[in-house]
Amino acid sequence: MSIDRELGDFPIANLPLSEWEKTAGEELRALISACRYPWDLLAINEYIVSRMESGEIAGDIHPSAVVEGNISLGAGSRILPGVYIEGNVVIGAGCKIGPNCYLRGNTSIGDNCHIGQSVEIKNSIILNGTNVGHLSYVGDSILGEKVNFAAGTTVSNLRHDGANHRSEVDGKLMDTGRRKLGVIVGDGVHTGIGTMIYPGRKIWPNMSTRPGDVVAKDLRPAKELSE
Repeated sequence: MSIDRELGDFPIANLPLSEWEKTAGEELRALISACRYPWDLLAINEYIVSRMESGEIAGDIHPSAVVEGNISLGAGSRILPGVYIEGNVVIGAGCKIGPNCYLRGNTSIGDNCHIGQSVEIKNSIILNGTNVGHLSYVGDSILGEKVNFAAGTTVSNLRHDGANHRSEVDGKLMDTGRRKLGVIVGDGVHTGIGTMIYPGRKIWPNMSTRPGDVVAKDLRPAKELSE
Protein backbone atom coordinates (compact mmCIF):
# COMPACT_ATOMS: atom_id res chain seq x y z
CA MET A 1 0.00 0.00 0.00
CA SER A 2 2.98 2.26 0.50
CA ILE A 3 6.50 2.17 -0.84
CA ASP A 4 8.12 2.67 2.54
CA ARG A 5 5.53 2.08 5.31
CA GLU A 6 6.51 -0.66 7.74
CA LEU A 7 3.86 -2.97 9.18
CA GLY A 8 4.34 -1.58 12.68
CA ASP A 9 3.64 1.92 11.38
CA PHE A 10 0.31 0.99 9.85
CA PRO A 11 -2.49 2.79 11.71
CA ILE A 12 -5.33 0.79 13.20
CA ALA A 13 -8.00 2.96 14.87
CA ASN A 14 -5.51 5.81 14.31
CA LEU A 15 -2.71 4.29 16.37
CA PRO A 16 0.34 2.54 14.87
CA LEU A 17 0.09 -1.24 15.02
CA SER A 18 3.30 -1.29 17.07
CA GLU A 19 1.52 0.69 19.81
CA TRP A 20 -1.36 -1.78 19.95
CA GLU A 21 1.12 -4.63 20.18
CA LYS A 22 2.61 -3.20 23.40
CA THR A 23 -0.65 -3.71 25.30
CA ALA A 24 -2.16 -6.56 23.28
CA GLY A 25 -3.67 -9.58 24.94
CA GLU A 26 -3.13 -13.10 23.68
CA GLU A 27 -5.82 -13.00 20.97
CA LEU A 28 -4.75 -9.68 19.49
CA ARG A 29 -1.08 -10.57 19.67
CA ALA A 30 -1.83 -13.75 17.70
CA LEU A 31 -3.64 -11.74 15.02
CA ILE A 32 -0.74 -9.29 14.73
CA SER A 33 1.81 -12.10 14.61
CA ALA A 34 -0.12 -13.83 11.83
CA CYS A 35 -0.47 -10.66 9.73
CA ARG A 36 1.03 -11.35 6.30
CA TYR A 37 -1.38 -9.87 3.78
CA PRO A 38 -3.37 -6.62 3.55
CA TRP A 39 -6.69 -8.28 4.37
CA ASP A 40 -5.20 -9.48 7.67
CA LEU A 41 -5.22 -5.82 8.73
CA LEU A 42 -9.00 -5.80 8.37
CA ALA A 43 -9.26 -8.64 10.89
CA ILE A 44 -7.07 -6.71 13.35
CA ASN A 45 -9.13 -3.56 12.88
CA GLU A 46 -12.37 -5.50 13.40
CA TYR A 47 -11.00 -6.96 16.63
CA ILE A 48 -9.89 -3.61 18.06
CA VAL A 49 -12.77 -1.37 17.00
CA SER A 50 -15.53 -3.87 17.85
CA ARG A 51 -14.21 -4.00 21.44
CA MET A 52 -14.40 -0.24 22.07
CA GLU A 53 -16.42 0.11 25.27
CA SER A 54 -16.70 3.88 25.14
CA GLY A 55 -15.95 6.81 22.88
CA GLU A 56 -14.35 10.25 23.10
CA ILE A 57 -15.90 13.23 21.33
CA ALA A 58 -13.51 16.11 20.61
CA GLY A 59 -15.29 17.32 17.47
CA ASP A 60 -18.81 18.48 16.62
CA ILE A 61 -21.85 16.27 15.92
CA HIS A 62 -24.90 17.93 14.36
CA PRO A 63 -28.10 17.41 16.37
CA SER A 64 -29.77 15.64 13.43
CA ALA A 65 -27.00 13.02 13.19
CA VAL A 66 -27.72 9.62 14.76
CA VAL A 67 -25.03 7.62 16.55
CA GLU A 68 -25.84 4.06 17.61
CA GLY A 69 -22.57 2.71 18.93
CA ASN A 70 -19.33 4.00 20.39
CA ILE A 71 -17.60 6.73 18.42
CA SER A 72 -14.21 8.36 18.81
CA LEU A 73 -14.18 11.76 17.07
CA GLY A 74 -11.03 13.84 16.76
CA ALA A 75 -10.58 17.55 17.34
CA GLY A 76 -11.91 19.81 14.62
CA SER A 77 -13.91 17.06 12.95
CA ARG A 78 -17.53 17.72 11.98
CA ILE A 79 -20.37 15.27 11.52
CA LEU A 80 -22.97 17.02 9.38
CA PRO A 81 -26.79 16.71 9.24
CA GLY A 82 -28.34 13.38 8.32
CA VAL A 83 -25.32 11.20 9.13
CA TYR A 84 -26.18 7.78 10.58
CA ILE A 85 -23.45 5.88 12.43
CA GLU A 86 -24.22 2.26 13.30
CA GLY A 87 -21.69 0.35 15.39
CA ASN A 88 -18.28 1.42 16.61
CA VAL A 89 -16.41 3.95 14.49
CA VAL A 90 -13.12 5.84 14.92
CA ILE A 91 -12.74 9.21 13.16
CA GLY A 92 -9.56 11.26 13.37
CA ALA A 93 -8.99 15.02 13.59
CA GLY A 94 -9.96 17.59 11.00
CA CYS A 95 -12.48 15.40 9.16
CA LYS A 96 -15.74 16.34 7.46
CA ILE A 97 -18.37 13.60 7.42
CA GLY A 98 -21.55 14.05 5.42
CA PRO A 99 -24.13 15.22 4.97
CA ASN A 100 -26.40 12.15 4.79
CA CYS A 101 -23.68 9.50 5.16
CA TYR A 102 -24.02 5.98 6.51
CA LEU A 103 -21.02 4.78 8.52
CA ARG A 104 -21.10 1.18 9.72
CA GLY A 105 -18.85 -0.60 12.19
CA ASN A 106 -16.08 -1.43 12.36
CA THR A 107 -14.68 1.53 10.48
CA SER A 108 -11.52 3.55 11.14
CA ILE A 109 -11.07 6.91 9.43
CA GLY A 110 -7.80 8.85 9.73
CA ASP A 111 -7.09 12.57 10.06
CA ASN A 112 -8.15 15.23 7.52
CA CYS A 113 -10.51 12.96 5.59
CA HIS A 114 -13.69 13.92 3.77
CA ILE A 115 -16.55 11.45 3.46
CA GLY A 116 -19.02 13.12 1.11
CA GLN A 117 -22.74 13.36 0.55
CA SER A 118 -24.67 10.06 0.62
CA VAL A 119 -21.57 7.88 0.99
CA GLU A 120 -21.71 4.50 2.73
CA ILE A 121 -18.60 3.14 4.47
CA LYS A 122 -18.66 -0.29 6.09
CA ASN A 123 -15.98 -2.22 8.01
CA SER A 124 -13.11 -0.36 6.37
CA ILE A 125 -9.81 1.37 7.13
CA ILE A 126 -9.31 4.82 5.60
CA LEU A 127 -5.97 6.53 6.11
CA ASN A 128 -5.06 10.21 6.50
CA GLY A 129 -5.99 12.79 3.90
CA THR A 130 -8.33 10.57 1.90
CA ASN A 131 -11.54 11.74 0.24
CA VAL A 132 -14.50 9.56 -0.71
CA GLY A 133 -16.77 11.53 -3.04
CA HIS A 134 -20.53 11.66 -2.92
CA LEU A 135 -22.71 8.69 -3.88
CA SER A 136 -19.90 6.17 -3.31
CA TYR A 137 -19.83 2.81 -1.51
CA VAL A 138 -16.77 1.36 0.24
CA GLY A 139 -17.08 -1.92 2.15
CA ASP A 140 -14.54 -4.28 3.74
CA SER A 141 -11.73 -2.27 2.17
CA ILE A 142 -8.50 -0.44 2.93
CA LEU A 143 -7.79 2.98 1.39
CA GLY A 144 -4.28 4.38 1.76
CA GLU A 145 -3.23 7.97 2.39
CA LYS A 146 -4.29 10.84 0.10
CA VAL A 147 -6.61 8.66 -1.97
CA ASN A 148 -9.40 10.37 -3.89
CA PHE A 149 -12.48 8.33 -4.78
CA ALA A 150 -14.50 10.44 -7.22
CA ALA A 151 -18.27 10.60 -7.12
CA GLY A 152 -20.07 7.33 -7.69
CA THR A 153 -17.08 5.06 -7.09
CA THR A 154 -18.54 1.70 -6.07
CA VAL A 155 -16.67 -1.21 -4.48
CA SER A 156 -18.11 -4.71 -4.67
CA ASN A 157 -17.34 -6.94 -1.70
CA LEU A 158 -19.35 -10.16 -2.19
CA ARG A 159 -19.16 -12.97 -4.72
CA HIS A 160 -22.40 -14.20 -6.27
CA ASP A 161 -21.73 -17.72 -5.01
CA GLY A 162 -20.92 -16.56 -1.48
CA ALA A 163 -17.53 -18.29 -1.51
CA ASN A 164 -14.37 -16.83 0.00
CA HIS A 165 -12.59 -14.24 -2.08
CA ARG A 166 -9.30 -15.11 -3.72
CA SER A 167 -6.60 -12.56 -4.43
CA GLU A 168 -3.53 -12.79 -6.62
CA VAL A 169 -0.23 -13.12 -4.75
CA ASP A 170 2.98 -13.81 -6.69
CA GLY A 171 0.99 -14.82 -9.73
CA LYS A 172 -1.24 -17.30 -7.92
CA LEU A 173 -4.75 -16.95 -6.52
CA MET A 174 -4.83 -17.20 -2.73
CA ASP A 175 -7.85 -17.85 -0.55
CA THR A 176 -8.17 -14.79 1.68
CA GLY A 177 -10.43 -16.59 4.14
CA ARG A 178 -12.90 -13.72 3.82
CA ARG A 179 -16.43 -14.02 2.47
CA LYS A 180 -16.56 -10.24 2.17
CA LEU A 181 -13.59 -8.32 0.82
CA GLY A 182 -13.62 -5.08 -1.13
CA VAL A 183 -10.51 -3.38 -2.47
CA ILE A 184 -6.98 -2.74 -1.16
CA VAL A 185 -5.90 0.71 -2.36
CA GLY A 186 -2.39 2.15 -2.14
CA ASP A 187 -1.45 5.72 -1.28
CA GLY A 188 -2.20 8.47 -3.77
CA VAL A 189 -4.73 6.57 -5.91
CA HIS A 190 -7.38 8.57 -7.80
CA THR A 191 -10.52 7.14 -9.36
CA GLY A 192 -12.67 8.74 -12.07
CA ILE A 193 -16.36 9.28 -11.51
CA GLY A 194 -18.47 6.15 -11.75
CA THR A 195 -15.57 3.74 -11.32
CA MET A 196 -16.69 0.21 -10.38
CA ILE A 197 -14.29 -2.14 -8.62
CA TYR A 198 -14.55 -5.93 -8.48
CA PRO A 199 -14.21 -7.55 -5.04
CA GLY A 200 -10.82 -8.60 -3.74
CA ARG A 201 -8.85 -6.37 -6.11
CA LYS A 202 -5.72 -4.36 -5.31
CA ILE A 203 -4.75 -0.98 -6.72
CA TRP A 204 -1.07 -0.01 -6.47
CA PRO A 205 0.04 3.42 -5.14
CA ASN A 206 -0.43 6.46 -7.39
CA MET A 207 -2.52 4.61 -9.97
CA SER A 208 -5.68 6.16 -11.42
CA THR A 209 -8.83 5.20 -13.30
CA ARG A 210 -10.85 7.08 -15.89
CA PRO A 211 -14.55 7.92 -15.57
CA GLY A 212 -16.69 4.80 -15.89
CA ASP A 213 -13.78 2.36 -15.66
CA VAL A 214 -14.39 -1.17 -14.37
CA VAL A 215 -11.49 -2.55 -12.31
CA ALA A 216 -11.80 -6.28 -12.99
CA LYS A 217 -8.15 -7.15 -12.23
CA ASP A 218 -5.45 -5.83 -9.93
CA LEU A 219 -4.29 -2.43 -11.15
CA ARG A 220 -0.52 -2.05 -11.03
CA PRO A 221 2.20 -0.17 -12.93
CA ALA A 222 3.13 -1.58 -16.32
CA LYS A 223 6.74 -2.00 -15.15
CA GLU A 224 5.68 -4.45 -12.42
CA LEU A 225 3.51 -6.41 -14.87
CA SER A 226 6.52 -6.95 -17.14
CA GLU A 227 8.83 -8.16 -14.38
